[in-house]
Amino acid sequence: MAIVEVKVPQLSESVAEATLLQWKKKPGEAVAMDEILIEIETDKVVLEVPAPAAGVLAAHVVADGGTVVSDQLIAQIDTEGKAGAAAAAAPAAAAAPAAAPVAAAAAPAGASMAGVAMPAAAKLMADNGLAAGSVAGTGKDGRVTKGDVLGAVAGGAKPAAAAPVAIPTGAPTKVLPQVAAPVAQPNLGDRPEQRVPMSRLRARVAERLLQSQSTNAILTTFNEINMAPVMDMRKRMQERFEKEHGVKLGFMSFFVKAAVHALKKFPVLNASVDGNDIVYHGYFDIGIAVGSPRGLVVPILRNADQMSFADIEKKIAEFGQKARDGKLGIEEMTGGTFSISNGGTFGSMLSTPIINPPQSAILGVHATKDRAVVENGQVVVRPMNYFAMSYDHRIIDGREAVLGLVAMKEALEDPARLLFNI
Repeated sequence: MAIVEVKVPQLSESVAEATLLQWKKKPGEAVAMDEILIEIETDKVVLEVPAPAAGVLAAHVVADGGTVVSDQLIAQIDTEGKAGAAAAAAPAAAAAPAAAPVAAAAAPAGASMAGVAMPAAAKLMADNGLAAGSVAGTGKDGRVTKGDVLGAVAGGAKPAAAAPVAIPTGAPTKVLPQVAAPVAQPNLGDRPEQRVPMSRLRARVAERLLQSQSTNAILTTFNEINMAPVMDMRKRMQERFEKEHGVKLGFMSFFVKAAVHALKKFPVLNASVDGNDIVYHGYFDIGIAVGSPRGLVVPILRNADQMSFADIEKKIAEFGQKARDGKLGIEEMTGGTFSISNGGTFGSMLSTPIINPPQSAILGVHATKDRAVVENGQVVVRPMNYFAMSYDHRIIDGREAVLGLVAMKEALEDPARLLFNI
């Protein structure tokens, strides 16, 4: 037997630990080299763990939902094994340390999971005083789901007599998050509820937003933009642009260019606070807020001032696809000197964006709508967009913030300014 170890990839210095999601292979099943075995969720990205060799998956050393660190052993592959062979053939697999749910900690790797409660289900059983094994499981491999427990409680299952719960030495005492898809809940009347633990990414977003609110003196300035010039230019150039560059000409490239134009005029908008120092950045790394199935992510356009309209559109399209697929890398979301959040794609009319620390300003873009405005004493209809820029008043005064947003407005209402840098 030749055993190859499967380990957690090297995480970044800012990521202390990660969570295993769901194993795609069971012990005893054949795996091909580079086949994805499991995904690992950090507070920034989701990483895929490929098989380092072909063979048979001998054992899961860490179960679904386990908390892991860089370079930790999580599985073993028998390169000489045959599919269907007993998983117990892997030596010492069951004895390896595993950050697994308490209910499953005593089960040897590869053993039947029938009757084992998922983390959320185990907590619910404990809250209702139900003994382990008292609820029949309908989940994968016979696991007990939260829905099973709720059904048992609704059906009048009796709580077990109070008794101390034996926790194996070395097993974690915290309840790990449920990583399986939410289970359909039984009808609990006209006031149903469902409790779903935060993912690492969502928890990290919450932490950073609270950090931003508590450490920055956030103020927001607004302005209205007549988008007609940009829309006319886009309409005239769209077909030729797409034919030449293989990507559609969107509005985000204009927004990025206008933002960089303003940041060059008012460098403090592109600065950050480090203790009692103000760090002025001589480069323009623009974060683009992107919604993904797992939560908000902000990938970075590096050196946006050196990118063409086509470069920006291609990169944003790439970020959007990677975000949907959960394949953004940590390096793609690290850093950034200024951010843009485009709530207009979802129909937002106005918002006050929250600064992404350690940055000191963020631009919020909204939906463009035909509105009545006054020009030369006449009421006319124009496609208007309301821009909002939140800034850290500790280092940015109202003058720089307002003039910076005005510079973006002027650049968009007269795009030729971007060509001549005026």
